Amino acid sequence: MAMETLASRNSDQIHTDVLFKSREACYKARDAFYNCLEKNAGKKPTELASVGLLYPVDCKSPRAEFEKNCRASWVKHFDRLYCKNKRVQRLLDDKDARRGPLSLPQPYTFKPTSS
Repeated sequence: MAMETLASRNSDQIHTDVLFKSREACYKARDAFYNCLEKNAGKKPTELASVGLLYPVDCKSPRAEFEKNCRASWVKHFDRLYCKNKRVQRLLDDKDARRGPLSLPQPYTFKPTSS
């Protein structure tokens, strides 16, 4: 019932931020920001974004464009997705580095001493 009243109140209102051109602008700003993050991965991150994402000061203007062109909920979603993908990639990359020589337990063989 609450959804019906909300829909009837806003039936003539068009949300322009979900239209095709706005989504395209959002995606371009998102890609520019994350490309900046990848390019400046070696630099010390000093700025804090949503969901604990840290980024270097060089990426401040692409971040501002990203936040300006996208809904706040989309920014949060994309940040979470980026962090999850980086965490998975880090785990996959570290898998080979952490793997040492395969050592299986050896059966114990008793050798009697001659007395």
